[in-house]
Amino acid sequence: MFPYKDDNPTELAPIITVGIIAANVLIWLLVEGMGAAAPLARSVCDLGLVPGELLRTAKPGSGVELARGLFCLVDVQPHYWTVLTSMFMHGGWFHLIGNMMFLWVFGNNIEDAMGHVRFGVFYVVSGLAAAAAQLAVNPASTVPMVGASGAVSGVLGAYLLLYPHARIYTLVFLGFFATTIQLPAYVMLGYWIVLQVLGGLPSLAGVEGGVAFFAHIGGFVAGLVLVKLLETGEHRARRRA
Repeated sequence: MFPYKDDNPTELAPIITVGIIAANVLIWLLVEGMGAAAPLARSVCDLGLVPGELLRTAKPGSGVELARGLFCLVDVQPHYWTVLTSMFMHGGWFHLIGNMMFLWVFGNNIEDAMGHVRFGVFYVVSGLAAAAAQLAVNPASTVPMVGASGAVSGVLGAYLLLYPHARIYTLVFLGFFATTIQLPAYVMLGYWIVLQVLGGLPSLAGVEGGVAFFAHIGGFVAGLVLVKLLETGEHRARRRA
């Protein structure tokens, strides 16, 4: 299921949401070379979060092949800034488009609920919580973590708590065919988080995959917790009216 819009009007212009989307797109175009092998591998290696490097649990010089003949090796000195830069990196066109579409559909309402500055803080803290969750589950991994999905998962958690009955317009693929359906947010987002939990179970047994499911779970839980702390009183009163 792929959401493409919701039936949930806002009063505040989504300045931060649009800014985050623009930043991700520009980085994809200018830094990651629109997915060309060499610039993509180099930027993911330099700006992605490598758990084993950050926590010094992996042997220096070990690593992973990102593209044919292009390797990401664990550095002796941890690159702590990658906790932030990794939130704006992506591994492919579909990775970027999927994350930005989710942020566009759900982010404007959360920004409306918190205000611009609080939403910016919320987004970054959700991303940090997502990274911490994945580091805790797989601390020795040498595979770079990239993507906005951890921070965006925080947005989804916040949306579920504030607007469980909002109508989400969703594209559903049935083999070679596609159709659209309307679902309440609690169904669509509940289905999404269940998929993340099921997908993350192999990680608990030490099986490393290509998706950081626990980053999604960690960001989602952070969103559930933070939204009540950061929602403005004005929006709370408006929501109850």
